Amino acid sequence: MSTWCATGRLAAVVRRAVCALLVPVWLASAAAEARAEGKILLQAPEAVAPLLEKYLTVLKSDHSQQLASFNDRIALTRRTRKEAANLLATEGYFAPLIRLEKADAGDWNLAVETGPRATVGSVDLSLREGGALDGAEAANQLEALRKRWTLGVGAPFTQSAWDAGKASLLADLTRHEFAAARISASLAKVNLEAATVDLQVEVDPGPRFRFGEVEARGLDLYDTDLVRRYRPPEPGTPYDEDELLAFQTRLQNTPYFASAVVEIDREPEAAAATPVRVLVGEAKPKRLSLGAGFSSNNGYRAEIAYRNANLFGRAWQLVSGLRIEQREMLAYADVFLPPNPAGYQDSFGALHERSDHEGLKVSREAFGVTRTYPWEKGEISVSIRYQRERTTPDGSESSTQKALTGDLALLWREVDDVLEPRRGFVAYGRVGGAAKAALSTQNFVRSYGRLQVYLPVAERDVLTLRGELGKTVATSRDGIPQDFLFRAGGSQSVRGYGYRSLGVEDGGAVVGGRYLATMSAEYTHWRPDGLGYAAFIDAGNAVDEADDYRPLLGYGVGGRWKSPAGPLALDLAYGQDERRFRLHFAILVAF
Repeated sequence: MSTWCATGRLAAVVRRAVCALLVPVWLASAAAEARAEGKILLQAPEAVAPLLEKYLTVLKSDHSQQLASFNDRIALTRRTRKEAANLLATEGYFAPLIRLEKADAGDWNLAVETGPRATVGSVDLSLREGGALDGAEAANQLEALRKRWTLGVGAPFTQSAWDAGKASLLADLTRHEFAAARISASLAKVNLEAATVDLQVEVDPGPRFRFGEVEARGLDLYDTDLVRRYRPPEPGTPYDEDELLAFQTRLQNTPYFASAVVEIDREPEAAAATPVRVLVGEAKPKRLSLGAGFSSNNGYRAEIAYRNANLFGRAWQLVSGLRIEQREMLAYADVFLPPNPAGYQDSFGALHERSDHEGLKVSREAFGVTRTYPWEKGEISVSIRYQRERTTPDGSESSTQKALTGDLALLWREVDDVLEPRRGFVAYGRVGGAAKAALSTQNFVRSYGRLQVYLPVAERDVLTLRGELGKTVATSRDGIPQDFLFRAGGSQSVRGYGYRSLGVEDGGAVVGGRYLATMSAEYTHWRPDGLGYAAFIDAGNAVDEADDYRPLLGYGVGGRWKSPAGPLALDLAYGQDERRFRLHFAILVAF
């Protein structure tokens, strides 16, 4: 470069300009080469390399200047050894060898030898003396703690397993009665020569907690009495976290609150009657919604619905709407009262409905009251309903039926997932009747039962079995409203036949009969992406005389999709008796 810069005057001017540009570039390149030297490379076993690479400070920044100085390098080595040793100790390596050694091309190697991994040598669990537990109860509780201990003798010691073991000791204690339980003392004593760790843990259960009164915040539209109607824990009963969470879930599932958080005061001083603190966010009480859809049973649908969760300012819930379909029209209004603290809920409502299926035109009005007893796996309901119905079969005269009925219904749901069931069953039963002496045109007793069973197959598949039986006891079907008779056919009945097309012929129409029996078997193969394929066979019929019963077959294949609303089914079914194919569409929810 010096020779090139020594040419004539013109060249000197050019030289100065070019040098002004090249020298900074050359200096930057030299500096970059200097920085490239002195990199620290990790050499460690695969079991610990990710941990060291993630957390060691020396691997995260440039330390070339410190490595160039002897004193700075010694200080850096000491800090790195201490930091690496602390990290390795969390994984049970208490005697590692850590060296910072010169490597090729000016780099440095951080060489790590972990040494033996320590195992648990002994475990000593104890209860703090002077607590709420004594005698045989203390011995039983200590035995339960020992059974729950997760880091046993001989197991590899890690800090995470040590912390998890201590947390597991408190899990049941803090969930049941002893809400303020704590670890009063703990010690992990390391024996470097034997590569073992001796563990000592002392648990202080603290006082027994009892539930106190409900304290609610966030209420504006409603008062605390509404919160108490959702069965909070009884004051004076032993604290149980599961009972508290169940109360919180009941509040969250109401139409009154958008959110609900339930907790207690865990300070030992409040143990005798810890207040149940409820913080709610009220939902907007009024809601108007519009919808549209399609079903293979009733065709296209449009609907408008209105809900008011605070009707007349009394926390009465109004649910009303108008649904117009190609074959049906329904206008309804139901009012649900707040639940009673005893656990039941009352409701009343009215409806007007018109339908036209298989040549039978039906127009009915109904009014009823219901008391529902919800339980963990379903509900029981008792209702009284009066309805007036006018039926017009094609080719026959119109008739009017009236009935004042009393009904008892039971829903029992035992499935692993309501939206996507693979295991369990759903059972529904209903019995009711009417008498001529009580505003009815016919004496009858109606009973109905339905059972759907889900059996898991392989990793994702499911076999679904369904059966239903119905019987109306009466001298004849004349004078009995269609709701209390039976027809079959359609997507949730016998596929391959039209909706409500299986029944009793009356002129040019199909009307309800007094007997029903259907059954179904379906195998569904699910793919990981949420799509599935099904094959099924259905059989059943509805008749007016038991001797006339002859099951009709329908079978086919279909596609499935796990939508956010539940599995959707599109089936192509062949009705063997009619010798034709039909498409059926349904949402498969375990109601």
